[in-house]
Amino acid sequence: RANANVKIRGYDTPKGSNVHVNVWAIAHDPVVWKDPESFRPERFLEEDVDMKGHDFRLLPFGAGRRVCPGAQLGINLVTSMLGHLLHHFCWTPPEAMKVEEIDMLENPGLVAYMRTPLQAMATPRLPYHLYKRIAVDM
Repeated sequence: RANANVKIRGYDTPKGSNVHVNVWAIAHDPVVWKDPESFRPERFLEEDVDMKGHDFRLLPFGAGRRVCPGAQLGINLVTSMLGHLLHHFCWTPPEAMKVEEIDMLENPGLVAYMRTPLQAMATPRLPYHLYKRIAVDM
């Protein structure tokens, strides 16, 4: 909510107006990101991007006073889970599909999701008997 009358790029925003940031437009702006339509996760290694809500190029958890208090926990949990999945399984596309045929396009909306749901085959890296649970007395 705007806490004062302000003019931005010729537009008047009266005090008390609700203001929404178009995060999708920022994420797909070639002025902000090089080749924004390409799937290039390494861009976050090449650029100095702050994920804590101070860098308006990336706002997955909101910004300012309304930033998500669980952002760091979420990042840590997703990183840990993804690490475990990649470490414990070999991932391949379904038998009838080639890697080049995987559709990485998204459906924009309030929440962006993949246009075509991702399908993958997970094969354990280790022999099955090593995954057997063992009872332990404590």
